[in-house]
Amino acid sequence: QVQLVESGGGLVQAGGSLRLSCAASGSIFRANVMGWYRQAPGKQRELVATITSGNSTNYTDSVKGRFTISRDNIPTVSLQMNSLKPEDTAVYYCTAVIGYTRYWGQGTQVTVSS
Repeated sequence: QVQLVESGGGLVQAGGSLRLSCAASGSIFRANVMGWYRQAPGKQRELVATITSGNSTNYTDSVKGRFTISRDNIPTVSLQMNSLKPEDTAVYYCTAVIGYTRYWGQGTQVTVSS
């Protein structure tokens, strides 16, 4: 059984920073890919950033140069978010892929005020 628990969301002014963390338990050491998605009100869930077991990263265009994803051996996957914009407001979800199964955390709210 895999469990993902996010933390670090909150309210921040535009231009500010937040760091999201995702603590993983279970057979997570076999995760091929871990990452973050987000879902804004009335919109579909979208990919934000991913990182593979080999530490290859991928970012959606809108966050490139502002967000940085990282993972350690615990494992914990983090998302450092700088220069935040109001359009970054969303619920952010941690995700992990093991084999053909994708797991999700419960989500953490990020709100960026203008």
